[in-house]
Amino acid sequence: MILQRIGNRGLFLGSFFDGAAKKSPYQRITLDHELDIAPELGSDLTVYACANLVAEMASALRDLNVRPGDKVAVYKQDCFDIFLLTCAVARIGAVPVALSPSLQGETVAQLLDRCDRPLLITDEKKLADELPPSAAKRCARVFLVSGEAEGTIPLRRDPEAHLRPFTRTRTTSPALLTHTSGTTDVPKLVVHTARSLRARYRPQALGARLLIRGRETLAVRVSFVHSRLVTALAIALKRGFPIVITKDAAPERIADIFAEARPGVLEAHPNTFVEWEPLADDPRGPLSNVLALSSTFDAIHPRTVHRILGASRRRRPFHLQLYGQSEIGPTVGRATSRRRAMSADGRCVGFPFPGMTAIRVVDRDGRTPGPGDPGFIEVRSDGRALTYFGEEARFQRQLNDGWWRMGDVGHRTRWGCLHISDREVDVIPGFGSALEAEDVLMSRLDALLEVVVVPGQEGAPTPVVVTRDGAPLDPARWAKATAGLPAMRLPVQLSLAELPRTATAKVRRLELARRLWAPGPGTQPTT
Repeated sequence: MILQRIGNRGLFLGSFFDGAAKKSPYQRITLDHELDIAPELGSDLTVYACANLVAEMASALRDLNVRPGDKVAVYKQDCFDIFLLTCAVARIGAVPVALSPSLQGETVAQLLDRCDRPLLITDEKKLADELPPSAAKRCARVFLVSGEAEGTIPLRRDPEAHLRPFTRTRTTSPALLTHTSGTTDVPKLVVHTARSLRARYRPQALGARLLIRGRETLAVRVSFVHSRLVTALAIALKRGFPIVITKDAAPERIADIFAEARPGVLEAHPNTFVEWEPLADDPRGPLSNVLALSSTFDAIHPRTVHRILGASRRRRPFHLQLYGQSEIGPTVGRATSRRRAMSADGRCVGFPFPGMTAIRVVDRDGRTPGPGDPGFIEVRSDGRALTYFGEEARFQRQLNDGWWRMGDVGHRTRWGCLHISDREVDVIPGFGSALEAEDVLMSRLDALLEVVVVPGQEGAPTPVVVTRDGAPLDPARWAKATAGLPAMRLPVQLSLAELPRTATAKVRRLELARRLWAPGPGTQPTT
């Protein structure tokens, strides 16, 4: 779109921290953990320290004969240095392949095969405990950032090394490979360019500039391999925001961190925010300074927004909802005030960004899309990825004359607001919107930590529930909460750990449904 193209010189990971290091070198980046590649730096870093560390690791890779254009997979234990290593790979002109540490080893092996013998950056624990024995043979070379193993090469920083300059690549060349959530099958490898990353940055930066006027502390709990982290940190670096980055989502730990840092902007996965609801009752007020609650990955439950914004002592806190996906970035957005949070429709995800993104809903069955007949959602944006690596035909099947099919169904109101009903593959015939039913149940039952409606045996709508404290669900309260909703089977109660989830905390609904089709211990209906 025109406003994404004008003056788009690309967003380069290789020089990601350089500009901020010159402008505000002492801008703080606080972690809840130490870096595996540089534990001596501690957890209180600066932008300057991050820029230097990226340059040092890039020089180490170059000294090990890693060349521009090489594909380098990064798969190691969860830590912010995953992102720093990704930047280091890009700095020498190679193409980083960022793989989530939550991926199973066999899945990683399949993705390595798809990359056709890439280089691999990992650690001893991942190599020995999670990757299959054949994984190393699928790679040209294996670098270990910690530990040692036969047939591998140590990758260490050298503060005394000569730092190599940033290797600038073409803005339209592959710059980063990330993977999709894998909710339906083996994840796809999404090819981003510096140009597409900059195009994604622009609508988000515009929204932040209009809604967040002052200097705020940004707290981020996002997968270190997700493209959203790139744009979130780029905005914070540009604005000079202090940054708090966590890998631990446990409410008890987060409460301690937020009570000290007093963040003004929160960015996390929607399901993570649900887990953080108890922070609203903490007497230390860890959420008291929150101005903006930002969620980009999926629609968030209204109850969760209401709880978190309700704990803020700011005058006008708000929720910024962005709807998009890995392949195309944010496409629509809206802001909701604290006053309207509980009454807001959780299925309404907003409006396209004028001059940057466009959206349409096309019919599924020949009838005009509407609340009762959702259609296929298609979007346009220059933030669209280049392709699926090794699966070009699959990528092209998602395109329709330049429009990208999101894989969701929904409708637009007469005012143009987009409403999401369900994923295409998750539609339960004759039930209506499962996501809307889940919003209603979450708003009526405070004890719920998660509820997912999937087709169970014989395709019957079956709610799977997780309670916050693991206590049995009260049948009387459940019956009252389901009043007015479409008929469902009795709920199946699981623990949070029993839910199959992706790297971004999404529930893998198809996998969950398959488990219900072949019930075993822990998948019996609540009585």
